[in-house]
Amino acid sequence: MRVKFEKQLQKLNNCMISMCNLCEQAIENSIKALFTDAGDDDSYNHYAEIVFATDSEIDKTETEIEALCLKLIVSQQPVAIDLRRISAALKMISDLERIGDQASDITELAGYIRCCKIEHKLHLREMSKTVLKMLKMSVEAFTKNSIELAEGVVEMDVEVDMLFDKVKKELIEIISRNDTDSELCIDLLMVSKYLERIGDHAENIAGWVEFSVTGVHC
Repeated sequence: MRVKFEKQLQKLNNCMISMCNLCEQAIENSIKALFTDAGDDDSYNHYAEIVFATDSEIDKTETEIEALCLKLIVSQQPVAIDLRRISAALKMISDLERIGDQASDITELAGYIRCCKIEHKLHLREMSKTVLKMLKMSVEAFTKNSIELAEGVVEMDVEVDMLFDKVKKELIEIISRNDTDSELCIDLLMVSKYLERIGDHAENIAGWVEFSVTGVHC
């Protein structure tokens, strides 16, 4: 019975990794859409189509993982650490699903602001690279039961928050000069906010990893 249960837990790990990979793809392509050239509508449309399709796949994967977790709870009646692990996975997929939504939101805004050259779009590439690393580490922490990796994700969220603060300050300075469309600046701020929120979701996932291992949610 335990061997079968371990196989199902491994399947859960694989599904979580797949959902994480889909989220990474959505983020990467949303940033590519944001940085397409002004006249390159074909590239923007290409990346946007990938993001929206990937978001739908993320939603589908969330449903599949939810069903698997419920099946494990009902059929295997896990106790202690195994139950915490499954419960954590149910919480984590909610964060992953929101990451897919926010990648779609970035892509929609990219349709309006991709043509601007404001400070090379500030620190959005740097923010996206950091949140991608956080996301990958958080799910890896889950599959490896690694508190160390989870704690590393939490530390990296400070870096994302600092970058978001820099974006806000620089946009305020740009608006104060009255030489740029204020609405454009607000859209850029929204993109940076979505990336900051993605970092928060990765941190949430790391928190649930700690819960699954220790029984304490930070």
